[in-house]
Amino acid sequence: MAVPGRKPKPYIAAVREGTFRPDRNKEGVRFPPVDPVEPRWADILPGPDPEVLRARKTAAELWGRLVPVLTYSAGLVDTQRETVTDYCVTWAWITMGNRALAREGVVIDGDRGKVRNPWCTVLSQQRQHFRSLTGELGLTPASAQRIAAPQPDDDDDDIFD
Repeated sequence: MAVPGRKPKPYIAAVREGTFRPDRNKEGVRFPPVDPVEPRWADILPGPDPEVLRARKTAAELWGRLVPVLTYSAGLVDTQRETVTDYCVTWAWITMGNRALAREGVVIDGDRGKVRNPWCTVLSQQRQHFRSLTGELGLTPASAQRIAAPQPDDDDDDIFD
C-alpha cells in the first residue's frame, strides 16, 4: 500500500547534499559498489523473430549508453540493475510498437469492422511505465536535479573497501 506524502530521500543522497537529519533520514540498505553486469537479452526477449532480434539490439544499445553514465553519476550498482534492465526492455517494446503502428496503422480491420490497433493500448501502458522508470533513474531534467553525484570518500572503515 502506498504511503501518502513526499517520497523519502535516499540516505546517501541526503548525506551527499548535506541535508541528513537522524530524525528524518534512515540509513537504509547499503549495497556493495559492484558495476552492473549486462543481462543476456536473449533470455529476457526470447525468440527468433526479426522484430525480437531488433528489440534485443535496441535494449543492448540503450544499456551500453545508459549504464556507464548512471554508474558514474548516480552510483548505480549491480544490485539495482533490474530497474535499468526493465527500462531498456520497456524502451525496446516502445520502439517495436511504434514500428508496428507505422506498418499497420492506428485503425485496423477486426472481426466486426474497423478497430483500434492493440499496439495503441500496449504503447500507452509501456510509455506510462517508461515515464515512471525515467523519473526513478533520474533521467529527466527535473528528476536529475534531485540526484547528487557520488563523492569519492577516503573513509577507511567502509565495509565494502
